[in-house]
Amino acid sequence: MKSKNEKKRGTSATKGGLKEKKFSLKNDPFFETESKKRRKMDYEDDNIESGDSEEEAEILGASDGNGGEDEDENEIEETPGEIRKRVATELLGKMRAIARKEKEGRDGDEEVEEEEARDSLVAKILQQEQLEESGRIKRVVASRLKKPETADGFRVMVKHRHTVTAVALSDDDLKGFSASKDGTILQWDVESGKTERYQWPSEDILKSHGAKDPRGRLKKHSKSVLALAVSSDGRYLASGGLDRHVHLWDIRTREHLQAFSGHQKPVSCLSFRQGTTDLFSGSFDRTIKYWNMEDRAYIDTICGHESEVLTLDCLRKERVLTVGRDRCMMLFKVLDQSRLVFRPPPTSLECCCFINNDEFLSGSDDGSIQLWNVLRKKPVYIVKNAHALLPAGQNVEQKGSEIIPDNCLENGDHKIEGYNFSSTYSWVSSISVCRGSDLAASGAGNGCVRLWAIETGRKDIQPLYDVPLVS
Repeated sequence: MKSKNEKKRGTSATKGGLKEKKFSLKNDPFFETESKKRRKMDYEDDNIESGDSEEEAEILGASDGNGGEDEDENEIEETPGEIRKRVATELLGKMRAIARKEKEGRDGDEEVEEEEARDSLVAKILQQEQLEESGRIKRVVASRLKKPETADGFRVMVKHRHTVTAVALSDDDLKGFSASKDGTILQWDVESGKTERYQWPSEDILKSHGAKDPRGRLKKHSKSVLALAVSSDGRYLASGGLDRHVHLWDIRTREHLQAFSGHQKPVSCLSFRQGTTDLFSGSFDRTIKYWNMEDRAYIDTICGHESEVLTLDCLRKERVLTVGRDRCMMLFKVLDQSRLVFRPPPTSLECCCFINNDEFLSGSDDGSIQLWNVLRKKPVYIVKNAHALLPAGQNVEQKGSEIIPDNCLENGDHKIEGYNFSSTYSWVSSISVCRGSDLAASGAGNGCVRLWAIETGRKDIQPLYDVPLVS
C-alpha cells in the first residue's frame, strides 16, 4: 500500500513539477514587444561602450565598420517598387519641364499657374501620349510636313551586292534593317549610317535550332530573305524567305535564336502585333500562321485565301489584314475565328496596311490606291493613277495647275495630257502609314516615293510631295 501511495505521490509530484515548469508567453523572448527589445539593445550597447578591454573595442569597431559597408550596399540596391517610383518621378519631372516651357512660351502678362493646374497639364500630356501610342487618337502630321529639299537630298548607301527585298524599322526609329536575295541581313544606324551584319549559322546549328531538312532539289537551306519584321520592344528580328522557315534573331547580340517550320512554301510577309511578341507570317501556301516569339511556340493556322498571301499587317488587336493573289483583301478576327472579305473593282491587289482599327489602305497593279472602312465591302475612296509619271520639272504638289485636277482623284478613269500611264511604272507595290497619324507613303516603279494626307473625316486622300529615289 505504501508503495502504491508513494507512486501516486510521485506522479502527483511530477505533475505538480510540470505545472511549476510551465511558463507564460510573456516570458518567451519571441513574443517580446518592440519596446522591450529596444531597451535590451540599448542596454547591451551601453555595456559594450563601457567595456574596459581595448582589444574588444578594436574588434567591435572593425565589426561596426563592416556593418556600415553592408548598410551602404543595402542602400544602393533598389527594390522593384523603388525603381518604379524613381522612373515615375523622373518622367513627371520631364513632363513638368515641358509644361513649364509651354507656360514660358505664352505672353508674360499671364498669371503664373498654380501647382495643381500644372499637374493637370502634365496629366493631359501623359494621357495624350498614351492615347497616341495605343492608336486611339490620330496624330496630325501631314499638315506639319515640310517639302523635302532636293538640293540637300539624302544619302544612297550601297551595302548589298544583290537586290534588296525587305526593309524594316524599329519603333524608336533608331535602327533600320534590310535584307537581300543573297541572304544578307544588315542592321543600320539611322543617324550615322553604320551597318552591322547578321551571320547565318551553320547547317548543324540551324538544325539544332529547329530547322527542317530542305526539300526537293535543294541540298542546303536557301538564305534568300523575302520579309523582315521587328518587335515593338526592339528585342527580336524575324526573317522569312525561300527556305519556308521563320527565323528569329536577337537584335542585341545579332545571333540566331530559333527556326520555326510549318509553312509548305516560301514565307512572303511578316508582322509583329504591336506591344507584344506575337508574330503573324504569311506564305505562298495560302495560310497565315500565328506564333509567340517569347515562348518560342506555334499558336494557330489561319486559312481563307485561295491563292498566295502577298502582304499582311496588324495593330494591337488580334486582327490581321491580308492581301492575296486571289484579288481580295481579308480582315481576320483571330479571337472570334471570323473574317471579313473585301473585293475591290476588277484589279489585283498588291499591298495593304492599317490606318487604325477601322480603316486601312491598299495598292493595286493598275496604279490605284484604295481607302477602305471596316463597315463597307467596297472602297470608300479610290485614287486613280496614283504613280503616273509627271512631265519633267513637275511635282505632285502643284495642285494649282492642271497637272492633277481634283476630279482625277475621284472614282473613274481619267486621262491627263503629259502623263505616262505605263502599267509597269504605275504598279503600286508597297504602301505604309505612319503609325497613328494621317500620313501615308506609297511606292511604285516610277522612281519616287509619294506622300499622302489621309482625311478620314472627308473620306479623302490628297497628294503631298514626291521623294525622288535615284540609285
